[in-house]
Amino acid sequence: MHIRLLDATDANRYHALRLRGLTTNPEAFGSTYEREVGFTLDFVEQRLKPSEDKFTLGAIDSEGVLVGIATFVRESSTKIRHKGNVFGVYTTPEMRGQGVGRSLLLALIERARDCEGLEQINIAVITDNAPARKLYQSLGFISYGTEHHSLKYEGQYWDEDYMALKL
Repeated sequence: MHIRLLDATDANRYHALRLRGLTTNPEAFGSTYEREVGFTLDFVEQRLKPSEDKFTLGAIDSEGVLVGIATFVRESSTKIRHKGNVFGVYTTPEMRGQGVGRSLLLALIERARDCEGLEQINIAVITDNAPARKLYQSLGFISYGTEHHSLKYEGQYWDEDYMALKL
């Protein structure tokens, strides 16, 4: 397994994996397949363009297939710039339980530590997603609240737990 920074050259396979995640686990994302299926390649390339305060990491298996993704975005406002957020964590179902998510998040945390002045990383997780919550807790994330009915899709609600990692 190889973890690396994704960029515009990865747009096609990132977009395909993201759409797969939105189909496989729609409850785990704030977006929807219907919204993102229409994204242009140019839009996805811009989304993947790394900067000092925003990046997406990918997990590549031994055959060169993208099997996991995670995105970090630092807050831009002066009073909350000491925080960043993890979004869009997804590992293909066939790779779950093999350390892919852990490797992605460890690499993301290490890279985020290089952001000058960053003190905290936040993540939201569906309350019912016990494996993800357990992973985040094992990495040092602490739960600080739950938002009931945080997400709603096709008449179904999901609660989200909010977690933070102090750097």
